[in-house]
Amino acid sequence: MTARVLDGRATAAAMKKDLAARVARLAEHGLVPGLGTVLVGEDPGSRSYVAGKHRDCAEVGVASIRRDLPESVTEEELLAVLDELNHDPDCTGYIVQLPLPPHIDTQRVLERIAPDKDADGLHPVNLGRLVASVSGQLESPLPCTPAGCVELLRHHGIDLSGRRVLVIGRGVTIGRPAGLVLTRKDVNATVTLAHTGTQDLRGELSRADVVIAAAGSAHMVRKEDVAPGAIVLDVGVSLTVDADGRQRTVGDVEPAVAEVASWVSPNPGGVGPMTRVMLVANVVEAAERQAATRVPAAAARP
Repeated sequence: MTARVLDGRATAAAMKKDLAARVARLAEHGLVPGLGTVLVGEDPGSRSYVAGKHRDCAEVGVASIRRDLPESVTEEELLAVLDELNHDPDCTGYIVQLPLPPHIDTQRVLERIAPDKDADGLHPVNLGRLVASVSGQLESPLPCTPAGCVELLRHHGIDLSGRRVLVIGRGVTIGRPAGLVLTRKDVNATVTLAHTGTQDLRGELSRADVVIAAAGSAHMVRKEDVAPGAIVLDVGVSLTVDADGRQRTVGDVEPAVAEVASWVSPNPGGVGPMTRVMLVANVVEAAERQAATRVPAAAARP
């Protein structure tokens, strides 16, 4: 068996076409969505990721608002930038790129984002709304990476209803919110969350229909651990050093897993592009909610 590829780049490209059409309709009514990014420092990975987000914006017609700050920025200076974006009418939503320098309280910064401008869907208010909502239409953004995993599978005709999904990793961006997204009634999966305290990870892997590996541990998911025919999404990223001293990034899933799985998402090129496009989708949906609340001038006149 050779696993089929869950192509995140192709799926994201298809979604961008739809988003571009929706942005064009908003523009007809005088509303242009704007995505803001706040980047602190010069981390190459973070800079590359932010640049990719702005390229996505350009492709679909979303305005870009970029705030790049030095590593030495104080917490109060950073919070002042967030306050500015919270009150900027041209900014529909924005994100603070993580990680932040150690002298800054990350939780305090994330909580300063106005919930209705939380493009990542990770503000405590929006996560609370997700906890409280099992079905129906949400009026708040979904966390980008878990939502991207679901859309990637849907695009390839894979229904998660009733499937046993193992999520490895309990980080706030993927692992912890993944179960909230996957157990909503429109997805209807049965979810197990594994982490460093899980005693029998190999047993959990052998029972899973779907594996979402998001621990950031290089090649921790091995061929012999995965059930034949399982669907495996490689989300985690680790920096490794080759024998010749060169650095490279690798995923959580060893390449040999493709010999037993039915579907595998590549890393890079799988969930990463989906995370970025879901960020843009969250901003477009926020703009659509704004448009829906506007009262047409003609209707407002007596």
